[in-house]
Amino acid sequence: MKQKNLITLDKFIEQALYDKSKGYYMKRFPFGEKGDFITSPSVSNLFSEIITIWIILYWESIGKPKNFNVVELGSGDGELMLNMIITSKNFPSFFSNLNFYIMEKSEYLKKIQKKKLKSHKLKWIKKFDEIKSHQTLFIGNEFLDAFPIKQLIKIKEDWYEKYVEKISNIYCLKNIKVDIGKYKKIVGFNFYKEEKFVEISFDQINFLRKVTNFIKKNGGGVLLIDYGYINKKMFNTLQSVSKHKMKNFLLNKGDQDITHLINFSLLKKILQFYGLSVNKVTTQGKFLKNMGIFKRAEIISKNKTFLIKSDIFFRVKRLTDERQMGDLFKVLFASKKQDTFTKGFDV
Repeated sequence: MKQKNLITLDKFIEQALYDKSKGYYMKRFPFGEKGDFITSPSVSNLFSEIITIWIILYWESIGKPKNFNVVELGSGDGELMLNMIITSKNFPSFFSNLNFYIMEKSEYLKKIQKKKLKSHKLKWIKKFDEIKSHQTLFIGNEFLDAFPIKQLIKIKEDWYEKYVEKISNIYCLKNIKVDIGKYKKIVGFNFYKEEKFVEISFDQINFLRKVTNFIKKNGGGVLLIDYGYINKKMFNTLQSVSKHKMKNFLLNKGDQDITHLINFSLLKKILQFYGLSVNKVTTQGKFLKNMGIFKRAEIISKNKTFLIKSDIFFRVKRLTDERQMGDLFKVLFASKKQDTFTKGFDV
């Protein structure tokens, strides 16, 4: 399709989020209560603390390597990285062996991160060859959902791709017939088998391929945390958020977030197809509870006032409760080989 006012859905999302001058992530600070959405590290410092403890336990399980890379994929406001560094410093034998990296696409967010993290030693990178060739743990918290997606729909026996058409400055969706076989070749396997609707990001898949290749070469793994679903047929999850409220993603291009739920069943297949072993997928609530977040909350709330104690547990509940972030968010860990390390994923 080469019509001037007709582009693929993923191209529209790419422009809305990452256009150098008009893109949502390139010009504004979306995080926090006063922003458009809030992430787990901003809900409670205990989230970042628990993630750090998990990393330490993983590092110990692979033999405490002298050089160990921790790479955060898309650091947002830098809150997770800040607290990972602060917590790591309480474990000198671990901290002394660490190389911290942030892989960040947005120059605007990078400036915010650098201001927050100016007192700490780490490196911002854009390419994988900037990472030292050591065992590496990649961490992506609400990272995958920021990739633009395609939507494909099966009508009778034919597949159609969703395009965005601009008519008199109004954007609307349009179905265009597509040869889905060409997309099967890109992915490497039949991702649409038994599906009638598909959401897929080839940018995301290409990025994951680079992650898996790095891990296969150097060792380590990838911990991915995002809102999503598992063991379900694919469905339309595309959504836009502004000031913590759902909006029409076709409106206000560049001024509101556009995101989607991660299909963790497909994610698992992709990582396995590219050569990693996926141990388990669990919910954020179960992961944090298994890692002892409530016990930690009890320890730090001792001798605190009722109001402070209530706030600590209110925030932990928000992270873990099935009706809040606990069930919607999933956690996946993949590594180079079948790992006996299942901390946090144990039933």
